[in-house]
Amino acid sequence: MALLQARKQELISEYQVHETDTGSADLQVAMLTDRINSLSIHLQANKKDYASRRGLLKMIGRRKRLLSYILKEDPTRYRALITRLGIRG
Repeated sequence: MALLQARKQELISEYQVHETDTGSADLQVAMLTDRINSLSIHLQANKKDYASRRGLLKMIGRRKRLLSYILKEDPTRYRALITRLGIRG
């Protein structure tokens, strides 16, 4: 379940750090969050899709590692990002 090109461009324009940014940690977290949300909806309808569930868990782990990196580098940027994305309860 890859992101559509139009949705990916929206995320890039919204979360990029500078004008030519296509892969900063903030942007990667935003793209992973979008994929995690869409895959979660898929798994609610298809409860026995274990391969997709494994992929979801891998994406969640990768997002967690990226978020811990952002927290270590700049805690204020971390807090701003999680509130913009609506994650972390």
